[in-house]
Amino acid sequence: METVPHAVDPNRAAQHGSVVMRLLDEIFPLVEGVYVDLHKNPELSHAEQRTASVVAEWLNRTGYEVHKGIGGTGVVGILRNGPGPTVMLRADMDALPLEEKTGLPYASTAKAVDGEGVEVPVMHACGHDAHTACLVGVADLLSETREEWAGTVMIVAQPGEETLDGAQGMIDDGLFDRFGRPDVILGQHLGPQPAGLISHRAGIILGAANAYRVRIHGEGGHASQPHTTVDPVLIAANIVSRLQGVVSREISPSEMAVLTVGRIQAGTKANIIPDEAYLEISTRALNENVADQLEKAIERVVRAEAAASGAGREPEVERFQGSGVTHNDPTATADVAGAHLAYFGEEYVIHLPDPSPSTEDFCRFGLPDDPQPIPYVFWFVGATPHDVWESAPGDTPYEKMGNVPSNHSPFFSPAREPTLRAGLAALTVAALSYLGSDNKNPSRPNVAPVGPAFVGPDPTGVADPRATTGEGEQYTSVPEGTPGVPEPVETPSFSQEDPGPVESHAEPPSSAPVGPPVVAGSMEVPSYEDPLSGPQETPFPSEEPPSAPQVGPAPAAPTADPEPYTADNDAYDSAYLASSWPAPDEPFGESTRESDIRSVMGEQDQEIQDEWLDDKIDESTLSADMAAIMDEVGAPPAPPGPPATPPAGPAYGGPPPAGSAHDAPPPPGPEDDRPDARYRY
Repeated sequence: METVPHAVDPNRAAQHGSVVMRLLDEIFPLVEGVYVDLHKNPELSHAEQRTASVVAEWLNRTGYEVHKGIGGTGVVGILRNGPGPTVMLRADMDALPLEEKTGLPYASTAKAVDGEGVEVPVMHACGHDAHTACLVGVADLLSETREEWAGTVMIVAQPGEETLDGAQGMIDDGLFDRFGRPDVILGQHLGPQPAGLISHRAGIILGAANAYRVRIHGEGGHASQPHTTVDPVLIAANIVSRLQGVVSREISPSEMAVLTVGRIQAGTKANIIPDEAYLEISTRALNENVADQLEKAIERVVRAEAAASGAGREPEVERFQGSGVTHNDPTATADVAGAHLAYFGEEYVIHLPDPSPSTEDFCRFGLPDDPQPIPYVFWFVGATPHDVWESAPGDTPYEKMGNVPSNHSPFFSPAREPTLRAGLAALTVAALSYLGSDNKNPSRPNVAPVGPAFVGPDPTGVADPRATTGEGEQYTSVPEGTPGVPEPVETPSFSQEDPGPVESHAEPPSSAPVGPPVVAGSMEVPSYEDPLSGPQETPFPSEEPPSAPQVGPAPAAPTADPEPYTADNDAYDSAYLASSWPAPDEPFGESTRESDIRSVMGEQDQEIQDEWLDDKIDESTLSADMAAIMDEVGAPPAPPGPPATPPAGPAYGGPPPAGSAHDAPPPPGPEDDRPDARYRY
């Protein structure tokens, strides 16, 4: 195994993430718009031309070196930012041949022709639209905050995950030969857990899978004279029945194995015995030995049943799809999970006690057959709306997960805002686990908190070697044009249609930011276009913005480190997964949010900061919410006692979604009449 690159202290990664995520409210409407757009316009595996164009256009506008057509429709973006590790961030783009039944106002009605020439409905039923939206959002956040990290970011938008051959296709097309071999690879996937929950597991997190085609050759004839035929339908039926005993009688009870016959096809009419029958079989296992054992059993049973029925020709058995286990590097998983714990808090990060039998081809990027494989980390982001989770039958999390619409279901409808916010934060903080600095005085943020500034002394020296200008000149002010302040851009077009103006009726979401990040030395008010409520200019929280907000001392080190991430640290007894939302029994150590408050207020404001911490103790640890904390000194305190609703944690910019995802507010106005370009800039 290749040596895992040095990861920064989890608290340092969380601090860097806090600064970067202060831009989240500014770009979130754009990311949400991309998600809605991709959900409405899904594309089958290896036909993701439109989706790839959306990704490439976004990366171009945020300063990446962009390469299209890698492994078919794959996209690669490279952003170099000085010496440091190369971190690869990956998302998949393809959808499924499935008819959507969510009832969402932006539900897909798309149809496409599959590889067999059949027209099929298409739906994003596995969350790849959210994966892609989060990927471009994180790429944007990192591009706009380059002073917070050093190294190279490698963005990979992969085609053909559902066919389990897209990753290998990109590798075979020279992904690492042409763009460099990354030091670590990071990826995430939506799951059936409650929206916003981050789930980790070191070692095997996903199983191996293989798919087989079986063609049985018989001798057809009239149904009234079966004695003159060799009936392939009967052979196929016997094969299906016989295969059911493989797992229960041939695989050790200590091993996990699944064998499913998912397709059987034969004949054209009731009174005709056909010449052949066709089956497709899927297997799952958690190690390669069991996978090989299942394959040999399929071969043996198919050939034996055909021979037993007197078939004149040997049956054909072909493995046409497959991927190995996804085996998270233990050291890298501990690094990333530790950073997530420091950023999100203990209620939002759990350890998965068991691997999932689901399969990904993400593992291929790790080069498992190479003498020096590349370490990688893959985790889950919960997507189930909280009211759906609460009302689902079951007394345990496993029972509940079996009773909510999950991946590959026509009813799969993630809770849009908390899921996207959690995915954006999780991937950003994970990247900064390697790209950030261990310096206990990271470079001064170029984004000042919104609201009255708590004045502190200016830094007397350079906090970070990268925070210099010219030859030894100290970084004492934030110049205009600093990354993090997006330039106004011309609206791109996702569609050639222009249906005209769109009438908007919806009010902004309750989680909309009170005001934009204020950049020292710049009083420009950024504007953006919310895909759900149209163009708007972000107001300042007060009538007149401060003329020159001062930035306090650099963030100090937290007074208490989070509990190290271990396999038995956070199991499924997490309070987050319970059917109610009790307050934690024991106080947590000082969080990222608390350390940020202390660093911003300074020691001279000890009484004020203690008052804030006492009043806000039930709130989350996300320092991205600092704007709300510093908005007004007279802000009402948090209500005492345990929260009646899910805690407003780092995955949320506001309260949890009311009602199921089916009741989520649609983008205002007639959806089909909106120009696709409105969903982005």
